[in-house]
Amino acid sequence: MFFQPRDKSGDNNNAAVDDLQDAGRRSLIRIIFATSGLTLGVFCALQFMADNYVFAGFELLVSALLLWGTWRIVRVHNLLPFIYLYLLPTFSFMLYIIVIPNASKTAFVWVYSIPVISYLLLGSKRGSMLALPFVLAACLLYLYTYPVSLDAKGLIDLGNALLCGVLLIIFVHLYEARRASAHRQLQQMARTDALTGVANRGSFQQSLEQSIREAQRSQAKLVLVILDVDHFKGVNDQYGHDAGDQALRHICNSLNQRLRNTDTLGRLGGEEFGLLLRGTEHGAAEPLVEILREQIASKPLTYDNQQIMLTVTFGMAEWPSDGQTAQQLYHCADQRLYRGKALGRNQMVGRSMPEVQLSEYSAR
Repeated sequence: MFFQPRDKSGDNNNAAVDDLQDAGRRSLIRIIFATSGLTLGVFCALQFMADNYVFAGFELLVSALLLWGTWRIVRVHNLLPFIYLYLLPTFSFMLYIIVIPNASKTAFVWVYSIPVISYLLLGSKRGSMLALPFVLAACLLYLYTYPVSLDAKGLIDLGNALLCGVLLIIFVHLYEARRASAHRQLQQMARTDALTGVANRGSFQQSLEQSIREAQRSQAKLVLVILDVDHFKGVNDQYGHDAGDQALRHICNSLNQRLRNTDTLGRLGGEEFGLLLRGTEHGAAEPLVEILREQIASKPLTYDNQQIMLTVTFGMAEWPSDGQTAQQLYHCADQRLYRGKALGRNQMVGRSMPEVQLSEYSAR
């Protein structure tokens, strides 16, 4: 199986976070649909009691649609059209109940729910773009329908209504901005190896599989490099595990200095890393990887006033000549990595390197 774990670090955390967010949003929409449908059902009954049969029939229809949407939304792939399909008529209805004849002046309070629902379902950017025009229109319609007297009592009432609305929008905006920032940080943590700051196993695997799909469409080349730190156990045994951690960070920093923005470096587990070179042929990747190997070997880690020499062995595989799938590419690169270990370590092994017997080789 692709990327068989050599330890238990790294998994598909990013996918889990996205699934969790999607499930939370669907749950929220179902609650809003259900409560809106039930609320309209209650008002429908009240309208029937008041002999407003046309209005009651309309509310009954909308209530039935909302309750149907509560059941149907779990099977919908793209939620955004359903969200707008709910919000636009709902907000328009809130404006309408302000101006209908014999409407209660307290119907205006429903307008305060517009920014809350918009931000919850659409986020800060889309939510503000939708909520602000409706809130402004509601204020104008209310002032037109119920002119405010310019005495002290009238101005106090107007100030209370406007200040409450403004503060509500500000608080909701600040809350959503902080929630979105926290979610982005959570996503970053889910994609990143905590020790080295590079992509973790699950994130790297997703990048490789996505890159293969893109390469299939564009017929571009792609190179996968597997690298392993030589004699890493000896570093831990001689200098301690903190030195080993520093060594891994040192190597990642050294690699990142030479990589392009389109390249991906990930930690696959322990002292093994993966390097994804997009849009690169094997012949162009070999000189780059050789430079990376020499750079690591020539720049020792300074730890506790001591120089720790570090070397790395690389195995390379090119899509599609060395494998059509992620699993095949990984297997090919991993075999060449073992070959480099058998040849004495501190090697870059590509297709041009000779075959060697690996039966007597067991440890990296």
